[in-house]
Amino acid sequence: MNYKLILILVLVGLAFLFIFQNIAAVEIQFLFWSIQMSRSLLIFSLLAIGFIIGWFLHGYLKYRKGKSNHKA
Repeated sequence: MNYKLILILVLVGLAFLFIFQNIAAVEIQFLFWSIQMSRSLLIFSLLAIGFIIGWFLHGYLKYRKGKSNHKA
């Protein structure tokens, strides 16, 4: 069997195990805003937001570095 397929199946299995163990609802409050969601959904959404912010920040810094190299 392909090692990549086995690795993917193990990671998917661990992700499902994480989701099922963290199904409890937590309440998030920020100023006047309040929402309830599962703990695993909260962690995955914060992880996705972090990836998106990092991706945009990396692109912006790369753009600024390229822009400053053209002036010199």
